[in-house]
Amino acid sequence: MRLPRRRFLQLAAIGATLPAVSQIARAQSYPARPVHLIVMFPAGSAPDIIARLAGQWLADRLGQQFIIENRPGFGGNIATEFVARAAPDGYTLLGPVSTNAVNATLYPNLSFNFIRDIAPVGGIANAPFVVVVPPSFPAKTIPEFVAYAKANPGKINMASGGNGSSPHIFGELFQTMTGTELVHIPYRGPYVPDLVTGQVQVVFSPIAQVLELIRTGKLRALAATTPKRLTSLPEVPTVGEFVPGYEASGWYGLGAPKGTPGEIVNKLSEAMRVALADPKLQARLADLGVEAMPMTPTEFEKFIAAETDKWAKVIKTSGIKPE
Repeated sequence: MRLPRRRFLQLAAIGATLPAVSQIARAQSYPARPVHLIVMFPAGSAPDIIARLAGQWLADRLGQQFIIENRPGFGGNIATEFVARAAPDGYTLLGPVSTNAVNATLYPNLSFNFIRDIAPVGGIANAPFVVVVPPSFPAKTIPEFVAYAKANPGKINMASGGNGSSPHIFGELFQTMTGTELVHIPYRGPYVPDLVTGQVQVVFSPIAQVLELIRTGKLRALAATTPKRLTSLPEVPTVGEFVPGYEASGWYGLGAPKGTPGEIVNKLSEAMRVALADPKLQARLADLGVEAMPMTPTEFEKFIAAETDKWAKVIKTSGIKPE
């Protein structure tokens, strides 16, 4: 049976609109079940703290639970690969951090490509870092620290969340610029307890992880790694005040597997940006020493590309190699 031409064209037009209608309906109903937010580092780490806050904010706005799942190891690559291989349906997300921009150059033979395989959703917060030591450490300033390190080469243990993590690469940049020699101690779990007890002597740490310990005197902040002094620690100088040109900051964001429908990515991004505009949430971030960093998917994509280029130059100049 042959259809009249008009009827055929009507059916064809309806068929062409079905995928778009399906995508819109899917975005409107998303999320219909709990969402897993994968964190690259252990519970209690700064990325974990920020991810749990973001998960709660998104749950409040989207009406579904956001389950935080920690998958530490291999410098964050285990978690990133897990998300890159996950179904692109919006139910498995990544909490990417500045370490991902480092890893893109540090690990040239990974089975995934962060920039290609993770769709940027948006920024969450910047991540000021501080150079912290235990109160028993003899140096109280960056010049004193540099002098002590030069007098005791290879005797200061510098902890980090793993080879190539931001605390590691920020410390390597410091050594290159000051001519010091520290011993890198990569941790698979939390390193702060060993820092407090003096088993390791220095960490270039995200401020969210150590701010309360600084305020209570359990750790001493020598300097911030940011270009300007931090509003949360205004009395603490920057590294750049003593080491001209030194600057290193981290960031936290939200990502999804490549191929996640644009409608879902935009819905997550918009929910995150609305949350970050809330003065109460901004105050909560300020309590952790960080600032909101809202970005659209396109803005976050450009930001990640610039960060990757920046740290690629540092890695190549310093000769940093993965374990």
